[in-house]
Amino acid sequence: MKNQFNSPLRKLFAKFLLMAYIFCWYQLWYALPLFAQDGDAGIQEATNKVKGYFDSGCDLMYAIGAVMGIIGAVKVFNKWNAGEPDTSKVASAWFGSCVFLVIVATVLKSFFGI
Repeated sequence: MKNQFNSPLRKLFAKFLLMAYIFCWYQLWYALPLFAQDGDAGIQEATNKVKGYFDSGCDLMYAIGAVMGIIGAVKVFNKWNAGEPDTSKVASAWFGSCVFLVIVATVLKSFFGI
């Protein structure tokens, strides 16, 4: 009985599929540079998009700072009423984190000139 997997027709078909596969990849890789754009135009477009979202991001940071301030105030109030000795340390940590968020948003605005 002849082995089916070593038939000449099957080997020819396998070579054809391999060549078709290589040709498709060759065409794909040489077509990719056609989709590229000018580097300066791409950077300018990215800059404009970031500037468009920057004010929303700063407002979000202010809102997160406000929520953190409220949560921190409640936690510090509970520690203060319980008479725990590390109340001032917790209060300064929460206050510092809220101030940090506000300062980061302001510094980023001035750093990027927005």
